Amino acid sequence: MAEKTIAGVQVNVSEDGYLENMSQWNEDIAKEIAGDIGIELTDKHFEVINYLREKTEAEEALSIRSLGKSGIVTVKDLYKLFPKGPLKFSSKIAGIPKPTSCI
Repeated sequence: MAEKTIAGVQVNVSEDGYLENMSQWNEDIAKEIAGDIGIELTDKHFEVINYLREKTEAEEALSIRSLGKSGIVTVKDLYKLFPKGPLKFSSKIAGIPKPTSCI
């Protein structure tokens, strides 16, 4: 675990850059992480992010397939919102642990 300053906040992150503590997350942190990845967040991005945070808090397993079945976005749209790693990047931006289904 390492400490890192994101959006002016000192946070604990894993080796892969995921927040270690979900309660340290806020929208400014999300925007900075997304900017580092090259993603400009929209309302649709935040719908996905909030869904991921809710499911993680409920201790439900996350997958691209379950997200596609959520009614929030289709799998195709998820790839458009978070190219080159939709679940990996959406989870990192959402401030949740890296899903077990991500390599």
